[in-house]
Amino acid sequence: MQVGVLTVPLGDQSLPDALAYLDSIGVDAVELGCGGFPGDDHLPRADYLDDEGTQAELQALLDEHDMDVSALATHNNPLHPDDERAAEADTELREAIRLADQLGVDAVTCFSGLPAGGPNDEVPNWITAPWPTEHADAHEYQWRVADEYWSDLAAHAAAHDVDVAIEMHPNMLVYEPRGLLRLREMTNERIGANFDPSHLYWQGIDVTEAIRLLGDHDAIHHVHAKDTKVYESEAREKGVLDTAPYTDEPNRSWLFRSIGYGHDESHWKDVVSTLRMVGYDGTLSIEHEDSLTSAREGLEKAVDVLDRAVFETQPGDAYWAE
Repeated sequence: MQVGVLTVPLGDQSLPDALAYLDSIGVDAVELGCGGFPGDDHLPRADYLDDEGTQAELQALLDEHDMDVSALATHNNPLHPDDERAAEADTELREAIRLADQLGVDAVTCFSGLPAGGPNDEVPNWITAPWPTEHADAHEYQWRVADEYWSDLAAHAAAHDVDVAIEMHPNMLVYEPRGLLRLREMTNERIGANFDPSHLYWQGIDVTEAIRLLGDHDAIHHVHAKDTKVYESEAREKGVLDTAPYTDEPNRSWLFRSIGYGHDESHWKDVVSTLRMVGYDGTLSIEHEDSLTSAREGLEKAVDVLDRAVFETQPGDAYWAE
């Protein structure tokens, strides 16, 4: 397995400087934003798409630091009821898939998107309960919208031999593992998970069980290493569906934390071991969104924990079982 980093927190540095820094702290791979919410500070699509010269320069820079690209990232909402916003997100995603193909990158990470609750609505609607029954009807409408869009997008991904790795995220149609599998069953095997445990923790989902479930369907295409801490004193009073600003840390039920600050090292060793059990041996891409520390400190502490957790070799023969 490799320890990687989503480079968005280092967007104030040039890509050469960011790679040099990450190389110095022992990072093996990078996930590069090329649109949507991650932005494109380190990989503007217009500069690289269909341009063999700039692509060769990027590869030379990666080779200089013995670095791989684990995925391209473009998280947005291609199911948005505003046609212009949906079209922009769709273009970002389709072009990211094309660029990944040209760069020899296996996966593009993204969101499922979220439609409105009906054809005449103007705002995306995250539905979390089936009653009153109009909400159940709206939810089924959303899945019909998703089926039409994602069936076509999955064919585009298959044509380019690129996996689409969807992060299960609140305020998106796919926010938990069974929803991810539903979308995969509607489309093809190119649709799978960018397994980010951070939002599963606060939903009360057992992360290793979720890995086993998705692993049984060969549905984990990429992994984010990102931790979350649930603060029970707040959660006991208001639950975990928390709309307090992320920067209002004392009053939130949960916060994104650096690796090791939400769950201890033994837990992360369990995560790594379970990933190997289901056949995932790729990159653990650190996503830093801990508001209690700086990006560099958060990344360095995360690398420190994961370095001790990941396996660097393949299993040997089980001589003791013979």
